[in-house]
Amino acid sequence: MARSVIIFDEIQTLPIKTVHLFNNAINFLTELCSSTVVFCTATQPLLHGVDPSKGAVSHSDSMEIVDYPPLFNTLKRVEVQDCRKSGGWTEEELTERIKVLLQQKGSILVVTNTKSNAKRLYETSSGLSENTFHLSTAMCPMHRKEVLRKVIGCLDPMDPKPVVCISTQLIEAGVDVDFGAVIRCLAGLDSIAQAAGRSNRNGLQDGLGIVQIVNLQNENLDRLPEIRIAKNVTLRILGEYNKNPAEFDNDRIGHKAMQRFYEYYFYQRSHEMSYPLFRSELGRDDDLLSLLSMNQQSVDEYKRRKHGSPSLYLRQSFKTAGEHFRVIDAPTLAIIVPYNEEAKSIIAQLSERLSVKEEAELLKAAQQYSVNIFPYMMEKLHQQKALFQTYEESGIWHLNAQYYSKDFGVSLEPVAPMEPLIV
Repeated sequence: MARSVIIFDEIQTLPIKTVHLFNNAINFLTELCSSTVVFCTATQPLLHGVDPSKGAVSHSDSMEIVDYPPLFNTLKRVEVQDCRKSGGWTEEELTERIKVLLQQKGSILVVTNTKSNAKRLYETSSGLSENTFHLSTAMCPMHRKEVLRKVIGCLDPMDPKPVVCISTQLIEAGVDVDFGAVIRCLAGLDSIAQAAGRSNRNGLQDGLGIVQIVNLQNENLDRLPEIRIAKNVTLRILGEYNKNPAEFDNDRIGHKAMQRFYEYYFYQRSHEMSYPLFRSELGRDDDLLSLLSMNQQSVDEYKRRKHGSPSLYLRQSFKTAGEHFRVIDAPTLAIIVPYNEEAKSIIAQLSERLSVKEEAELLKAAQQYSVNIFPYMMEKLHQQKALFQTYEESGIWHLNAQYYSKDFGVSLEPVAPMEPLIV
């Protein structure tokens, strides 16, 4: 990667615990390897604004490719409305709001924070249009692609059809759709801005698109601490905006608001940015940044035991760091779902004894029909006897077809009729 141009798209998705590791790597590439690094996003995180002693991206105003205030004004496509209310919205109330916006704008996207909220809202909204769709990560990639294809077909400006899409935040990055209106459940301001990018995206509407921020009444974020923290920071920003909109250039998702959001958000989570490791996993409290730099705790322990400094010049704990680093920090397991005939054929073939090459090719194809589920879901599906191994001790699990919904994907309860057994 030396003497290269390296582009990071959607840089706002960088996991918070890797910030300092990432920043140090970027500085090495740019300052010592003569590389050029470009961060692309509509919601630029302040990677240069974190603790410089641990690693902040080298930055100066001359490095900015665009001039923010003029750019935000020129590219403004939506009006963001704060529609929170005391006590929060019920799914039934929000369905009525969707109905009104659908009549006004012809197409509407609703983005929720949880799969359960998306499911319930889809159930209450399914009668608003024959083209009402649901998207979540409980659906396998092929399922999501087919739903998105139908949604995009309804959004064709040459032949538009009324369409409602209820989705989790998976639609906020890398999906090119253009709705007349968006409802975004309260979350991080970066997520709200990303959702706003799905309204009037191509600038074809008369006037501005509509983005409404709402607070759901029965939302449970216990398993989603990152969203909960970002949501609370957004509440603070919205409160400050309501007191003095001019301070934010009268734009709830403008450059000044986004900078303020990241200042608060990064400050609140600064203790997580060095990839912390805990006594339960390492035998002591430490972090990956330390293990890969001075590794002071290990050096001190060596001195305590050996009564002298280690002779090694490089004192990093590379092996230990590698064992504890996770590219995707989520305790999930992929299962193959019988979404269509091709998926069922892959499952059947994987149930046979295969060569390593044949199994690898089938597992690659199975990625389009796989869903990542959490341990509690795995346990529940095992209790229901809904999971099977392709063959004994293979470690490759597939789902009973009764537990996969054509609307919602993986379910913890039977949702489809039992398939006939032919012998």
